[in-house]
Order: sequence, then C-alpha cells, then structure tokens
Amino acid sequence: MRVVGEFGVIARVLARSGTARVADVGPGDDAAVLRAPDGRVVATTDVLVEGRHFRRDWSSAEDVGHKAAAANLADVAAMGGVTTALLVGLACPPDTPTTWLEGVAAGLAEECAPLGAAVVGGDTVSSAPDSGAVVLSVTALGDLGGRAPVLRSGARPGDVLALAGRLGWSACGLAVLRRGFTSPAAAVAAHRRPAPPYAAGPAAADAGATAMCDVSDGLLADARHLAEESGVLVDVDRAALVRATLALPGPLQQVAAALGGDPMAWVLTGGEDHALLATFPAGTALPEGWVPIGTVRAGGPGVRVDGEPAEAAAAAVGAEGTGHAHFR
Repeated sequence: MRVVGEFGVIARVLARSGTARVADVGPGDDAAVLRAPDGRVVATTDVLVEGRHFRRDWSSAEDVGHKAAAANLADVAAMGGVTTALLVGLACPPDTPTTWLEGVAAGLAEECAPLGAAVVGGDTVSSAPDSGAVVLSVTALGDLGGRAPVLRSGARPGDVLALAGRLGWSACGLAVLRRGFTSPAAAVAAHRRPAPPYAAGPAAADAGATAMCDVSDGLLADARHLAEESGVLVDVDRAALVRATLALPGPLQQVAAALGGDPMAWVLTGGEDHALLATFPAGTALPEGWVPIGTVRAGGPGVRVDGEPAEAAAAAVGAEGTGHAHFR
C-alpha cells in the first residue's frame, strides 16, 4: 500500500472538489476568499460520525459525500438561501484508503454542483488508530439573494402547515439495511443519498413563508422545534399527510408489510430525508412542490396529529418516540 501523506491526500481530494462560483480565492491558501452578493452569509455545520450516521459496509464513499453535503445544503435551503460553498473537516485513521477519500470528495462535489457550490477549504487530521472511525464535519455557507431569512419562530395561528419533499424513505432504507437486505433499491438509495428539495426553500421564502425548518430528526420532532420557537400549536392532518406521502403504493408500504409494521411510523418519526416543513399565511398560493399537511393554532407550544398529542400518535403506529434525539 502506497502512503501519500496529508498533503498528498489534500491534493487528490481537491482535484475532485469542483469550483464555487463565489470564490475569488479557492483552496490552496490559508483561507478561501468568497464574494457575498447579498451582504449576509448563511452558515451552518453538521457532523457525521461513522457508525452513527453512516457505515462503510452499507454506503460507498460517494454516498457518504452526498449525504454529508445534503444535510448542510438542506439547512441553508430551510433559511430561504442557496448554498455557495462548503468547508470540510475530516478525521480518519492513518490507513484509510486514498481512493475512499477521493470518493467522498466526488460525492460532495456532485451534490453541490447543481447549486454552483463547491468545497473551498477545510482540514484533515489523523484520528486515533484504535478508534477506527471516520468523522466528517461540514460547514455550509449560503446566500439569501436579498430575501429575509425564514426562521423557525415566525409561525402564527391560522397559518397553513406545508411539506416539500419526501418523508420516511431514509428510515425505511435503514430498516432494510439493518436486516441485511438491499432491496427495495429505492428505499436503500434514499438512506444512502437523501434528495432534499433545495429549490423549495427559496421558493417558500419568496411566497411569504412565515417559518421553516428541514426535517432531519423526524416530522414530529422537527415540527416541535418550530412550534416551540413560535409559541404555537402545530396540528398535523393525518389524512393530508397520507395523501402527501403514502398515496401511491411504494417501498414504504412494501417494507412495512414485510416487517409487520406501519409505514406511518417512518413518515412521522423517520429522519434524514431532509424534507422541508414550513408555514404560510392562510390563502397563500403554495409554490410548486409544497403540499398542505396541517394547520397552526393558538396554544401549546406543542404538536398534535388530528388533535392527539404527538407522543400518542407515534405510539399508535409503533414508533419509539417522536424522532431522533442525540444524548437521549
């Protein structure tokens, strides 16, 4: 096995990183220099830990790169912005194959390219040999394009709760992989490479969305974040949610039937699809890709499903809790 060293790794990774449209100075110096056309910068960070967020025996290096980028790009979209650049911190064992790191870089670049974004810098470090784990810390920078940022705290009683993107697919794919299978392929692919509706975030901001967040921990869990920040009660309409997510037969129903479960458990509490959840004033014409799934009411703060507490609704479909929570 050839040892290329830190700078050899960096050179190979950067060769696959693409170019950011806003970069005046890209990788290679002590820091990148980026243009900020709006005069403001959206910034967010996510950390992916091997064994917690991905497994190398389940996902290719390219899959890991796509997933790491998607988690951050979705957060920028949820503010109403568009990602312009990424910074990546990487810790890995000394014997990590360079080809695997090149694959991660390729996945990051492919996920960012349609937005005109790219990796513009970062850091690499050797992790403790006995840990064996790869850790990726990705920081995304974005541009609001003149829009006001859409916060979690703006929902008001009478607003419509709406969804863009899919729910439950990543959790379904994870359930498949945990049982040693790789089919249905669509569900497994959804876990390996989320497909957030990036354009829906800026579109929602332009349409007057009052609050927005991405669904990374589960619909009920993230709706609670929005409800608590806004001081309101969010009531999910189960029938509308079924129409939006389970109206057509697909992998969720197929896998749930095979496992003897309820696909609504994944829809309500499954994370890592990075759909977008937003509230709009009543009567707003929802942008393309957005569908109504509930209402905002006075009271709370909290989340209900057809008036039933979120915890009870989750338990009724066999879900353990209302979504993911670190350190729980």
